[in-house]
Amino acid sequence: MNKTAEQYRLLKMRERAENRFRWYGRAALIIALTLLVFLLGSIFSNGYLGFVQTQIKLPVTFDAKILELENNGNPFDTSPSAYLRLTRESLKTQFPEAVERPERRKLYALLSVGVGAQLRHALIAKPELLGKTEEFWMPASSDVDAFLKHGKEDSKLNEKQIAWVAELQKQGSVQTAFNTHFFAHGDSRTPEQAGFFGAVLGLAYTLIVCILVAFPLGVMTAVYLEEFAKKGRWVDIIEVNINNLAAVPSIVFGLLGLAVYINVLGLPRSASLVGGLTLALMILPVIIIATRAALKSIPASIRDAARGLGASPIQVVWHHVLPLAMPGIMTGTILGMARAIGETAPLIMIGMVAFVADLPTGFTSPATVMPVQIYLWASSPEGGFAEKTAAGILALLVLLLAMNAAAIYLRKKFEIRW
Repeated sequence: MNKTAEQYRLLKMRERAENRFRWYGRAALIIALTLLVFLLGSIFSNGYLGFVQTQIKLPVTFDAKILELENNGNPFDTSPSAYLRLTRESLKTQFPEAVERPERRKLYALLSVGVGAQLRHALIAKPELLGKTEEFWMPASSDVDAFLKHGKEDSKLNEKQIAWVAELQKQGSVQTAFNTHFFAHGDSRTPEQAGFFGAVLGLAYTLIVCILVAFPLGVMTAVYLEEFAKKGRWVDIIEVNINNLAAVPSIVFGLLGLAVYINVLGLPRSASLVGGLTLALMILPVIIIATRAALKSIPASIRDAARGLGASPIQVVWHHVLPLAMPGIMTGTILGMARAIGETAPLIMIGMVAFVADLPTGFTSPATVMPVQIYLWASSPEGGFAEKTAAGILALLVLLLAMNAAAIYLRKKFEIRW
């Protein structure tokens, strides 16, 4: 009887321990999900504001006299700064009370300095506008944009500027529109003119170089080690080094790329070519390990059957083993590329942290990538770049989620159960 009671007590203790462990796991999951929701909510609450932009409507007269001041009578070759004067003349007409120079500067600060380029493009597209007046929706400055989005808290506008903005609102000359500039242009020193498309193009060029180098080298290395290399000391040493390289901090690969590609080979600094080659070194061990795991998952009976029908070792691998292992290879490659997308340290080491306003035109032109662009905006002291940072993070997260979803889809679609 005592023995039965003791067993019952121990059983109850084990059940309680299992229940506690189960609740520990649930609590950990709830905490993790809460932190994730808080993080994503914080990013989205700031990021979605970066996708919209405040615009001000003004009538602009394309005065030939003003446009001819800088370019010997040819208004179509005039710099954007002359077109900026057109908007200032329009603002002075709207608010004639701003006669003193300090007040005029505050009035001019309602508009982005990039409106001059917008008007220049409009006149080049429609030369008949010269000498005529037409209304344009133009981007407001980052201070006005922040004031209308967040209110007076931490606003840099003074009382007169707020009154001018309120008057424009009464006239229906202020609106919030989708920020197409963010997805069509490169970086800028001013937050309202900063775009993300240059970083997207730079990342695309970088990933093309990365995949063209890392994928064939990684797959061929894995095939040789798994299918052809004789097991021995040297193969073991190579395997240990590959596994170690997969765990090496990414900045080490950046130092290697700086030393080899830039200092020794003389390739251009801050170019997508060097960035892609550096990231290829980083994800090469990942692709090799994933490819070897996929090859090991193919049953030996497939190889034996192919050899029994007279296939050579190359034919066995090329026609039978590789096609069957390709879903696992592609999954590992996509996950490796997803890791490369989020890296900043190796790219900073090779100079891709430089300010690049122009869109990259090739693999050797100066460029930056999405995570580095986010880093640059996050380190900027101007408050307007905070929204750009969050918007860039959202765009990067969407890309990473898409790549991980593609990896899951490929694994499920082509998965073969033996």
